[in-house]
Amino acid sequence: MTSSIVVIDPQRTGTGHWPVPEERRTVTVLFADIVGSTGLVDRLDPEDVRALQRAYFDTVAGVLHRWQGVVEKYVGDAVMALFGARHSDGFDAYRAVRAGLEIQAALDRRPMVGDIRLRVRVGVATGEVVVDLGGAVSGGHGVASGAVITTAARLQEYAEPGSVALCAATARATVGLITQRQLAAVPVAGRVPPMPVWHAVGLVRPGTDRHDGPLIGRRRELATIRDQVNGAIREHSPRWLSVVGPTGCGRSRLLHELTRGLTTVDGVPVRWCVATCQPYPDQVLAPAADLLRGLAGVRHGDGPAVVHDRLVAALTSLFPPERVAAAIPALQRFLTTPDSSSAALAGAAICRDVLLRLAAHQPLIVAVDDVDRAAPAMSRFLHALFGAATARGLPLALITVHQPQWADTRPSPARRMTIGPLATVQSGRLLRHLLSRAGQPVTLADRLLPLVGGRPGHAAAYVASLVDGADPAALPLPEALRRVVGAELDHLDGERRAVLMAAGTLGGVISGAAVDRALGWTPGRSAPALRGLVAAGLLLPHRSGGYTFAAPALRQVAAERLPRAVRAVFGRRVADVVGLDTVESGERADVDLAGGRSGAGRAATGRSAVRRAEVVPLDAAGVGNTSLDTVRARNTIFDTVPAGNNRLGAVFTLPPSGALRRRPPRLTVATVPAVPIGGMNRSAGSRRLRAVASAGDVTPTHGSATPDRAGGRRAPDADRVSASIRAAPAAPESTEHTRAGVGAAPGAVRTLPGPPVARWSDGLAASA
Repeated sequence: MTSSIVVIDPQRTGTGHWPVPEERRTVTVLFADIVGSTGLVDRLDPEDVRALQRAYFDTVAGVLHRWQGVVEKYVGDAVMALFGARHSDGFDAYRAVRAGLEIQAALDRRPMVGDIRLRVRVGVATGEVVVDLGGAVSGGHGVASGAVITTAARLQEYAEPGSVALCAATARATVGLITQRQLAAVPVAGRVPPMPVWHAVGLVRPGTDRHDGPLIGRRRELATIRDQVNGAIREHSPRWLSVVGPTGCGRSRLLHELTRGLTTVDGVPVRWCVATCQPYPDQVLAPAADLLRGLAGVRHGDGPAVVHDRLVAALTSLFPPERVAAAIPALQRFLTTPDSSSAALAGAAICRDVLLRLAAHQPLIVAVDDVDRAAPAMSRFLHALFGAATARGLPLALITVHQPQWADTRPSPARRMTIGPLATVQSGRLLRHLLSRAGQPVTLADRLLPLVGGRPGHAAAYVASLVDGADPAALPLPEALRRVVGAELDHLDGERRAVLMAAGTLGGVISGAAVDRALGWTPGRSAPALRGLVAAGLLLPHRSGGYTFAAPALRQVAAERLPRAVRAVFGRRVADVVGLDTVESGERADVDLAGGRSGAGRAATGRSAVRRAEVVPLDAAGVGNTSLDTVRARNTIFDTVPAGNNRLGAVFTLPPSGALRRRPPRLTVATVPAVPIGGMNRSAGSRRLRAVASAGDVTPTHGSATPDRAGGRRAPDADRVSASIRAAPAAPESTEHTRAGVGAAPGAVRTLPGPPVARWSDGLAASA
């Protein structure tokens, strides 16, 4: 039987597709089941059962599709759906609970067959799973694997008919968005202690976020925005200001400080109209209705008479009496149902006219927070308002607050204000303030400082997790941060997402060369993506020429999204390159090449280096494989070794040009038992190829070393270095063989220390 050394030819192998076939993701699982289905089916004719099932599944699937849920499977009369399986917006749990409540309401309103009305139980659970991204479409069975699926199924058993039961993680993720009622903990087979359960009651009415305590930093940003607003009002030249920054940077806190501090311009009082866009509003023009509510002093829950009187008081000074009488009924309907109907659009037009007339009487600042959550109808409302104010020359400033990836096209005069991270000193002050107010040891600020990345929201999340009982010694990543950071990652296209996830597995300062090696890309391919990540505010340029993550949480989430096997492959690729590229004076390198950088192991006459070859595409490295050898074989050229040698399953590359003498080195191939790395199980017959620089073959050199093409170091006179590579000692039962053109090296063989290994980022050691 003939064994083979796997050599990947870059001209025959394409780059791997991205995303990887599988990811570790935090998802929300919805499990719905009909109450009393067995007895119901026994009473019905089979044709009626068929019609009932169709009506039921159509209703449930329609609701799930509207809330972006993926139907994973149908089990009898039960439905299981995933939220956030392929793309997350940070509100997966919220969308799942909304879907569960809507399923209940839809079934209550719709008789299925004849006069039969179905009652269902719904359980919603949130947790980590491994997701098959290619199968994350409706009807794809086996898309996700993890304990959270069983938890969701158990939860629905404890839900009351017509209700939605939530696990603790789902309840935490929807605090402030869903009204909840906690029940007594329930026993679950195989779990200790009992599982706490919450019931979803309904939606929470939008309220105003609390912003107490002093504002730390942001003086420059505040001054810049004030200057722009003052200019718009003084010159009667409307300006659109976009306050941009990632979640947790303090955008909303900055807007709150502006509304408190900017009350006059040149002694003239300024009027503020502020609205916040809720995630997935029921009515698309709800933020515009909130602007009108704030202007007229109308509150949610006010009766029709109160709403009428306050609208009249607000409009009397702006319109003639006959116009007020005609506008009030339309505005009342608009406040009740600010949807996309013709009546609501007519009310929105009157609301826009009200704002313009107010600006003609008094300087006006209209601010909309989280506008990236708004529907297109709200964006059109703001554009029309700004265009009309510009045409009339009104003293109006429009401020929108949103994330960097908001794709809305703002008018050309719009100014963009990017909110960056706080300085280290300011972050320390904020942490000490938050810890002191929360009753936590202030000494924890030093340990939290490198974790928050200058984002005030991240600092608040870590302190809140300590209050909720997080271990101060471990300081795990808070769930809230994992949600929002995961959403930042999912907003990226495939190329930048691949680069960011690969960079997350690399320790220290990130270089483009290291990212290319990890992904198996041609040198320089990651450069455009890295620049794009810097422009998006996710990476920061480093003074050494590389990059660092803007937020430590982003590095951790990006790395932990990868399955353990892929992380191990990335780490070995970079480590193997480092080991091969640093054979220089006085060093001895024991380089493990299994699964590392690939290349042709042939020495051509008159040359010491061969063409480098590419690594195995990532989309072939599935987590379910017990060995990557069979995966490599699908995209490889085989070089035969004489019969009797074991399967190596390794990719072998000679050092770069100039690292050895120009004469072909003498190599001996031997097999040694493989060592499991990074959680990948390899069969007993699998072996790894090792190359060892033997003692006395490397000539000591002097002087400074210069970088080689692969990012390592070589001596100035590396072309004159005499070197040979010998095989590590084989296992007792293995036999050494000589390849064509590669002779067996005589004499004793020594085992030397291995190459430096790339360090994982904090928090990855346990899961790698």
